[in-house]
Amino acid sequence: MLIGLMRPVESRSVAVEAADLADVQVQLAAQRPEGFDLVSSPVEMIKGAAILKAVGTFARRDQVTEIEAEDMDALRAKVPEGWQLLNVLKV
Repeated sequence: MLIGLMRPVESRSVAVEAADLADVQVQLAAQRPEGFDLVSSPVEMIKGAAILKAVGTFARRDQVTEIEAEDMDALRAKVPEGWQLLNVLKV
């Protein structure tokens, strides 16, 4: 018997502009959807201005669900489209 953990694969991006890195982080935190974590936020300076521009990428990290199957092929068949298998335990 195999037990697998899976979660949905979903991401969203948000563009923000701010005067400094601290404000970039504040703005991105305010835009974080429920159940999502900030996974990337590259920052660039706007040429000729004292403004920073960032695109924050948020990825869903909630809704972890357990599934069971007799073998690996059956376990993979239970993972729906838009979900990813995180790990597998043999019991």
